[in-house]
Amino acid sequence: MSDNEVMKLEEDKDLKGEFKELCKALRNNHRINPNLYVEYDVKRGLRDSAGKGVLTGLTEVSDVTGYNLINGRNIPAEGRLYYQGINVNDIVDSLKDRKFGFEETVYLLMFGHLPNKTELEHFLNVMFELQELSGRFVRDVVMKASNENIMNAMQRCVLTLYSYDENPDDISPENVLRQALELIAKLPLIAVYSYHSYRHFRKDEMLFIRNPEKGLSLAENILLMLRPKGEYTELEAKVLDIALVLHAEHGGGNNSTFTTHVVTSSGTDTYSSVAASIGSLKGPRHGGANLKVQNMFDDIKAHVKNWENEEEVGAYLHKILNKEAFDHSGLIYGMGHAVYTLSDPREVILKRFAKALAEEKGLMEEFALYELVESLAGKMIKEQRNLQKNVCANVDFYSGFVYSMLGIPQELFTPIFAIARMPGWSAHRLEELTNANKIIRPAYKYVGHHTEFETMEERSAEKITDEDVKEEPEKCKKEEKGKK
Repeated sequence: MSDNEVMKLEEDKDLKGEFKELCKALRNNHRINPNLYVEYDVKRGLRDSAGKGVLTGLTEVSDVTGYNLINGRNIPAEGRLYYQGINVNDIVDSLKDRKFGFEETVYLLMFGHLPNKTELEHFLNVMFELQELSGRFVRDVVMKASNENIMNAMQRCVLTLYSYDENPDDISPENVLRQALELIAKLPLIAVYSYHSYRHFRKDEMLFIRNPEKGLSLAENILLMLRPKGEYTELEAKVLDIALVLHAEHGGGNNSTFTTHVVTSSGTDTYSSVAASIGSLKGPRHGGANLKVQNMFDDIKAHVKNWENEEEVGAYLHKILNKEAFDHSGLIYGMGHAVYTLSDPREVILKRFAKALAEEKGLMEEFALYELVESLAGKMIKEQRNLQKNVCANVDFYSGFVYSMLGIPQELFTPIFAIARMPGWSAHRLEELTNANKIIRPAYKYVGHHTEFETMEERSAEKITDEDVKEEPEKCKKEEKGKK
């Protein structure tokens, strides 16, 4: 080893030590006494103590209900989801012999009514024309700086589309509509091409780029572009189309759609707004939850010998709840919802199609395991946490299983969610631009301490130790006990 290399190594050691000191300072500085949130009645997560969301806006785009109001009281009920006032169950039931369910849903969310035959035909013509991604964009943007997280790749590509737009900052409804429809049409290509780019440049696999075909539904084109031979069954395309319909919109309060409202209220461009919403959806507490469910079931299948044995499956679920198994979080992923109580209508519908797909794929044994876990988990969570509210499975419970049966790689699970949610974000962005005209700016109360400024010579040279960082949360716990 040369003298220069030794010197560089020593410098790196010093730098690591200095950065470690900065990390200690960071952890100690940003810790707020949890009792203060109670004292000042802070609605953490914009939810009250009962878990009900704080009213921050109005919308006509969709309605999400899990209760019936009877004699002034909220009584738990089967979940209902409405797109522009129409029950999503009725939308799905009407699509038996039609393949453009998602496209009809996009039209409904954007324009407030279901299209007639002529309106749908004109709309599809516009969408097919907007689908194209230039070879230059694919080569210079999609193929560059590939990475495993396709959500980040989608953000980068969406932001770069700003540079390809002749009028990117115009936030008139007409221009935003044009941008929104382009993004709805192009996002599937961006996601699938980004995945192929990652597999080629990072995994040294064969690269193939297939253009979408006019006349095919968006769901069909995703499968066409994704698969090496571009083949798929009618049921596979139908199930993916239904999954897109169910994920297209879910009220203005979900994290990514609220992000759309917040960022839109600043007056920024469409590309910045969409990129921010994609960043929100990426999180495991939001759109990334379906991947967590899939990983959890992989773990269950690896540790439970008899998938049909209720006692054995229940015992392992207890281990998960007690933080003794899987990721030690104590969570059974895919269970529970902020609004729905007795059932999530999206899960009920998707479960039906998951069963049909499992029958076609010969995977009924795995489907039965999902059903068994669903039947046990809600009761176990409710009992262990002493909850009054019922715990039902949410849409993420079966979506990962469905995507796996469709041959969709895990890297695309959350991007498929983003593709589906793009029309919902777009409808809410247009609603925000049309009606609110006021920047969203909630309040945060300052609970720190005002201190006198000290010169460099007056400042203490004391260093923060590991004990200081560990002592702070214990101090908060003691104060909380004292107040009780």
